[in-house]
Amino acid sequence: MSAEQWDLVVVGAGPAGAATALGALTADPALRVLLLDRSDFPRDKSCGDGIAPHVLDALAEVGAADVVDGWAPLRELELSHGDVVVAGPMRREVHVVPRQVLDARLVERAVAAGAVLRRHRARSVAVDSGGPVVSGELRGSVVVGADGAHSLVRQALLGRRREPRAIAIRGYAPVTDAIRGRQVIRYGDRRQPSYAWAFDRGDGLANVGYGELLPGESSGTAPSRRLLLDQLEALVPGAASTGDDWRGHHLPLSTWRWDQPDGPVLLVGDAAGLVNPMTGEGIYYAVATGIAAGRTAARAVALGRPEAAGARYRTVVRAMLGSHLRHTFVASRLAQSPRVVDAGIRAAGRDRHVFDTLVEIGLGDGRIDPRLAAGLARDLVPLRLPSLPRRSQRKSS
Repeated sequence: MSAEQWDLVVVGAGPAGAATALGALTADPALRVLLLDRSDFPRDKSCGDGIAPHVLDALAEVGAADVVDGWAPLRELELSHGDVVVAGPMRREVHVVPRQVLDARLVERAVAAGAVLRRHRARSVAVDSGGPVVSGELRGSVVVGADGAHSLVRQALLGRRREPRAIAIRGYAPVTDAIRGRQVIRYGDRRQPSYAWAFDRGDGLANVGYGELLPGESSGTAPSRRLLLDQLEALVPGAASTGDDWRGHHLPLSTWRWDQPDGPVLLVGDAAGLVNPMTGEGIYYAVATGIAAGRTAARAVALGRPEAAGARYRTVVRAMLGSHLRHTFVASRLAQSPRVVDAGIRAAGRDRHVFDTLVEIGLGDGRIDPRLAAGLARDLVPLRLPSLPRRSQRKSS
């Protein structure tokens, strides 16, 4: 029995997959796009639910920036570690939209653009002389893996790889006065980066959670659910005790250099290991790389060269995110030191530019610039005054 033939098969219909379909169909509305997911929509997903302005900038290019309509924007951000605190307005507003809502809306936009949505759990991905095939029955000129942190497509393409990972737990709790109208991030004292968050959704509930870097395979065991909730309660009192709907998840964190093999199989979002190693933010990377992958796939199909998609997509993503990913990797290494975390928060309190730069590094496209470096150095480098020459002593007459 011959496999079904599609121009593009996208495995996973979360933000990365839906954005891939939108990117492809915006480039070529006649493209035959199959969007696969193992779940029906709407469905929940463990996440901080924060939608950075960069996400909407990207979605505007494919006519889908309205997915946050009806959800109140936030401007206020609080960062703290113990008694070291900075709070203030962000340069641009963010939204907090439950993934159950966001993902379903993005899928609706993709289907409205022409994608075919099918419930299907991918069993395998292989590339033969006829190109890539999913589950032995669905063939695409190009296949995109948007199937999350435990990506089947990634494993088929790259094999099992060791990579830094974090673990987090998320729930929803009633909004309190301490977090009303703001995003709150409070760093803990365990394996860094470790922090609790509370993001006001604007509807009486807050997305609350706690996450930390996982130890290496030989360095110890992963923290338990109880420990994660205890850390959340200690950092955001009342969040764990009043919250519910808890979901845990692993995050494959970005490293110094991102890679994408040649060929007709592309990886996007979490499946590509694109998660900010300092904050765990991944939706911007998912949407931005998804749109880029979709456009690349459409171009490769139009040229009759699907095998060239990987190299082209790699070039596009490196130009878009390469420098930022290197800077976030360095920032995440620095943030493993509590002293650096404190220095960064103090510097943000002194200098509005530093505050804005830290937000950019954490949310989308920021880099460590000279003012941020100088702000960190002020607290980290001991102040050494030049020694003064001793006065010559006059002999008394």
